[in-house]
Amino acid sequence: MNLKTNQLLDNDIKELITEFNDRNPSLIPILDDILAVYQALVHCYEADRVLYICGNGGSYADSIHIAGELMKSFARKRPVPEIEQQILKKMPLGEELSRSLEAGFRAIPLGLNISLTSALENDISQRYLTFAQELYILGRKGDVLMGISTSGNAKNVAMAMTVAKLKEMTTIGLTGMNGGTLAKMADLTIKVPASQTPFVQEFHLAIYHLLCAMVEANWYKIKK
Repeated sequence: MNLKTNQLLDNDIKELITEFNDRNPSLIPILDDILAVYQALVHCYEADRVLYICGNGGSYADSIHIAGELMKSFARKRPVPEIEQQILKKMPLGEELSRSLEAGFRAIPLGLNISLTSALENDISQRYLTFAQELYILGRKGDVLMGISTSGNAKNVAMAMTVAKLKEMTTIGLTGMNGGTLAKMADLTIKVPASQTPFVQEFHLAIYHLLCAMVEANWYKIKK
C-alpha cells in the first residue's frame, strides 16, 4: 500500500486492511490492485451508479454472493434513513418495514434471467451472448462491470466487458495469476497468486469480502 493511498484511508478502512493482511499474507503484494478496485466502487456509488457482476460456475455463484453482501447489512448495521422511516410509518405495513428494511448498494448479477437466456439460445446461433445482451440493455455510462474468471479467458465474460466499454462503464477483472483475456481488456484487474480453480476461488472470496466490508465501512460507521 503506497503512502499516498494510506493517507487517504480512514481508520475503519485501515483496520479492515490490517486484519485482511494478517489473514492473507500471500495477497499483500496485490493490495494496491485491491485498493484501486475499492476506490472504483466508491466512485461508482458516490455517483449513484450500478455494479454489474458476471462469471461462470463457482464464479457465477460468487457474483450472486457479492450482490447479496452489498444489498443488505454485511458487517455493520445499515438502517434506512430516518426520514424514510418516518414516511414508511404512515403507510400500510410501514411500521414493520421501517424496522426491518436495510440500506444497501445497487449490485446486479448478470445471467439470472432464464427467460432471456433460453430465448437467446433458441433464437440466436452465437453462443456466450447472455451477459453481453443483458448488460447492453441495462448498463449505463458510469456503471461498473466486474467480470470474474479463474482463467481470465471466459468468452461470455469478455463479451460483456466489450459491451461495458461501449457503454463507457468502468471494467474490473478478478482472475487467476495469468490474467488471461480479461487482464488485457479490463481497466482494473486483480490477479490472485494461484492458477488452480479451487485456490483461485478461495482467494477471490477473501478479496470480495474485503471489498464489500470496505465499501460498507466507507458509508456506515460503528458507533463507539
